[in-house]
Amino acid sequence: MPVFSPQPGPQTQFLSTPADIAIYGGSAGSGKSFALELDPLRHIHNPQFGAVIFRRTTPEIRNQGGLWDSSLTIYPYFGAIPKRSVLEHHFPSGARVSLRHLEHADDVHGWQGSQIPAIYFDELTHFLESQFWYMLSRNRSTCGVRPYMRCTTNPDADSWVATLIEWWIDQETGFPIQERSGVIRWFIRVGNDLVWADTPRELIDTHGDPSLPDDHKDQPQPYSLTFIAAKLEDNPALLGSDPRYRARLLALPYVERMRLLHGNWIIKPAAGLMFKRSWFGMTDAVPAEAAKNRVIAWDFAATLGGGDWTVAVVASKTPDGQIYIEHVHRLQGSYLDVDKAMLKMAEQYPGARFVIPQDPAQAGKDQAGRRTNLLHGKAVVKAYPVTGDKAKRAGGISAMAEQGNVRLVRAPWNKAFLDELESFPDSRHDDQVDALSLADYMLSRRQLSGPMGAL
Repeated sequence: MPVFSPQPGPQTQFLSTPADIAIYGGSAGSGKSFALELDPLRHIHNPQFGAVIFRRTTPEIRNQGGLWDSSLTIYPYFGAIPKRSVLEHHFPSGARVSLRHLEHADDVHGWQGSQIPAIYFDELTHFLESQFWYMLSRNRSTCGVRPYMRCTTNPDADSWVATLIEWWIDQETGFPIQERSGVIRWFIRVGNDLVWADTPRELIDTHGDPSLPDDHKDQPQPYSLTFIAAKLEDNPALLGSDPRYRARLLALPYVERMRLLHGNWIIKPAAGLMFKRSWFGMTDAVPAEAAKNRVIAWDFAATLGGGDWTVAVVASKTPDGQIYIEHVHRLQGSYLDVDKAMLKMAEQYPGARFVIPQDPAQAGKDQAGRRTNLLHGKAVVKAYPVTGDKAKRAGGISAMAEQGNVRLVRAPWNKAFLDELESFPDSRHDDQVDALSLADYMLSRRQLSGPMGAL
């Protein structure tokens, strides 16, 4: 039987802290999910013990290599019988560990009346703040195990978690304050605000009634919380089995690299971070092998004669991964003007694949269908539903550019193009960035498959 134990350092600290709530986070690959699934094993001989591990959606649990798969590498060694249909492990004593989702805000109400001694959130920033605090009310026990919550997370500057743990984070640099990692603090809620102190006594003295005993129901009942910072280097088991994992994190765009490799809690996309003009090489012509793999990606303006631009980015890619931006065409015109421009570019670049954004509503589907028919017999057209955060969509091409893998053909359009990229995402206009992101998507997935390939 394999030996299951936490690795020395933050993982051991996480599994031994007495805090009511412990949040374990930082770099990707720091052993967070393994620690979370290891923790319930201390109570599996208690027949009344039950634990629930939450992910935001069921696919995140069932996906290959997800929580369910990893749980199968641990719990059966302790006699657990896995129940895949309900995502539960039943131990010989009667103890249970369940894997569940909280996809929608009101899913928490399905747990009304529950008593859960140990509650776990994997990737806490994916959950709503209201879900977290509601489930804390379900964290109670009659089985002899003192109730507690354990959570893991990667940094997210815009999340409510960043505010919750701000005492443990250097607000100037965004990195955890190492001497505070694992330090326990106490809080109570006064109105809608959390009030913090270094000891529960401070909170009772400040906000309680001195005439009442400490355990009186009307006295404040402080909760303890700690944040434990973890880095990839704290997980030598992963680095030993997958030594290239760090290299993959280094290949991320700058903002994501700072978050997922270095554990930065305040960094977010900002002008000058996503793109720098020094990253882009210049050339006078596109190699023949790149021209064989050419796309023309569009971003359509919603208004006529002002505001945003309709943009077409002509891009190609060599077999060794070098991307060439051949031309960027911009116009502010009518629907008919855009049709004419598309037909002209189909003639100018025979064999190029056109990719157009498709709004999810029916009008977007109608527009995509109409323009596909317009270019029938002249070009292959793919329509791609564009959703989600623009900065995340631009992350792939940002990383390619930073690695020196994107070149521009020298032309008058270069300046306006690079000006917009350097000011993204803070600028008012991002049409060229959107079209560039779409071009990168198509070039990176020449052989499309799955739902997007079916478009």
